[in-house]
Amino acid sequence: MQSSQSIESSLSPLVPAYASILSLAPYQAGKPIEELTREYGISDVVKLASNENPVGCSPQVTLAITEQLSQLARYPDGNGYYLKQALADFNDVNVDQITLGNGSDDLLDILARSFVGADAAMVYSQYAFIVYPMLAKMQGALGVEVPAQRFGHDLKAMSQAVQDNPHTKMVFIANPNNPTGTQLAHKELHAFVASVPSSVLVVLDEAYIEYSPESNNRALIDEFDNVVIVRTFSKAYGLAGLRVGYALSSVAVADLLNRIRQPFNVSRVGLAAAAAALADQDFIKKTRLINDEQMRWLEKQFDALGLGFIKSHANFIMVEIKVEMEDITAASIHDALLKQGVIVRPLDGYGLPNWLRITVGLAEDNMRLIDTLRSILTDD
Repeated sequence: MQSSQSIESSLSPLVPAYASILSLAPYQAGKPIEELTREYGISDVVKLASNENPVGCSPQVTLAITEQLSQLARYPDGNGYYLKQALADFNDVNVDQITLGNGSDDLLDILARSFVGADAAMVYSQYAFIVYPMLAKMQGALGVEVPAQRFGHDLKAMSQAVQDNPHTKMVFIANPNNPTGTQLAHKELHAFVASVPSSVLVVLDEAYIEYSPESNNRALIDEFDNVVIVRTFSKAYGLAGLRVGYALSSVAVADLLNRIRQPFNVSRVGLAAAAAALADQDFIKKTRLINDEQMRWLEKQFDALGLGFIKSHANFIMVEIKVEMEDITAASIHDALLKQGVIVRPLDGYGLPNWLRITVGLAEDNMRLIDTLRSILTDD
């Protein structure tokens, strides 16, 4: 990667709005199957790196997409009327409390651009979603990372960080958290929101809420105008390739976000697919059941292999490659798995070099993972 100085000199006299942008590294997504096939010539690939739904999506989604194919020359409904109405009914909110996005990342970006200036601060936890510090740098804002507590959010320390930084405009909380899978209790979150000034926007990132319905904090919106809940159709609903997300907030916040968001930021196909996906909650129940069963199985296998892990409330699990294992590191395990056609996620970028994040797959995917992992550990 080019240094900030070399990038700046190559851009001159064109310079970014904020110097912090120069320190940004491009977001590294999980390795695509196609890329692994090109690199190693492997056709039988198991991808357990990006927390996608291995079940796929609801059959109703396929039908809804098919019905849109003859209309691809037409712009989508810019207001997303039918999807927003379905989301309002599902979440028991008014339509004007909803903002649609091109995935939840789009909404996080819209939130930052709407509320955070270069003289502001953004607070987030260590070991939380890597996009949060990226947003702070993009806005030229001060990013305040609060040390984690047992790999999860330390809300008391985050509350103190808000008090210590009077220019704080936004706090990000992922629940369940990515990449650690930790979860916060309702009582803890309520106390935290009550402790921060009403001028500070608390963004609850609930990308994995369908895997942990008990972590639903929708009720906070009724009590606090400074709470925004961001969700996605990319995970349990199986629409990662279509990029659809939504935010729940007060009417005033939603009004502002809908002024900032790009016109037609959700495609015609995405709107139809998301509405169909939301309507099929039996598919979500099936997805959750499969995930829970396979998560328990994987936990037993990691125990048998002597590998530590963090109890997860999502559709992935963070596994420790112990440093005392001679000549074995998380990086070496990751590379060895790649060569055998199994893609998992290294966590160096999160400050967790001894850990791997592994998506829970179908039974056959997980068996292949464990068999491959066992052979690697045994050979070494």
